[in-house]
Amino acid sequence: MKLLYSALAALTLTVPLAAVSERTAEAPAPPCCREGLPPGKYSDQSLYRLNAVWTSDVGREIKLEVLRGRPQVIALFFTNCEHSCPLVVADLKGIERALPSTLRDKVDFLLISIDPDRDTPAALHAFREKHALGTEHWTLLRGTPEATRELAQMVGFNFQPGSPTQFAHSLLISVLNPAGEIVYQHSGLGHPTAEPVAALARSVKAKKKN
Repeated sequence: MKLLYSALAALTLTVPLAAVSERTAEAPAPPCCREGLPPGKYSDQSLYRLNAVWTSDVGREIKLEVLRGRPQVIALFFTNCEHSCPLVVADLKGIERALPSTLRDKVDFLLISIDPDRDTPAALHAFREKHALGTEHWTLLRGTPEATRELAQMVGFNFQPGSPTQFAHSLLISVLNPAGEIVYQHSGLGHPTAEPVAALARSVKAKKKN
């Protein structure tokens, strides 16, 4: 009987400790926190030639070139959007789900705010948690109004204030190759995932050859 009580006591102690260990395990850092590749030579079409400094939802200040070396699926958005931005994010998540297992760990996702005055790192982080955007493959950034306009122009994204709290803006998802160049783009919502996934697969394959 004493042996039985001892075994039950040991089990009771072990289970909570395991649960605590799981809860306190740190989540992976976002892609913007990885050690980037050395600066490279970029084409005129590469977003990585932009020299602006951006701030992530985890407070890290970076240049976009830190993301160099992995394909990115990118969209511009703002956290207070009442209509289309959550749907754009849902489309991005649909692309992520559609990735085959051979690609899933080789592709990252990038959201850049068009509302830097209100989209503080804390607001971006709250949006990440609300929409369950995992830290391992998702980066959320804000920059200066000038940097945001410059990037938006490069990707062909148009936006302007539509009301005191909202923007009228494009609905645009782009795929960047590892060099930061747009290799696929679509406008609107609810597109099939086959084409962006194929563009990502081509980008990963091309990287292997180089």
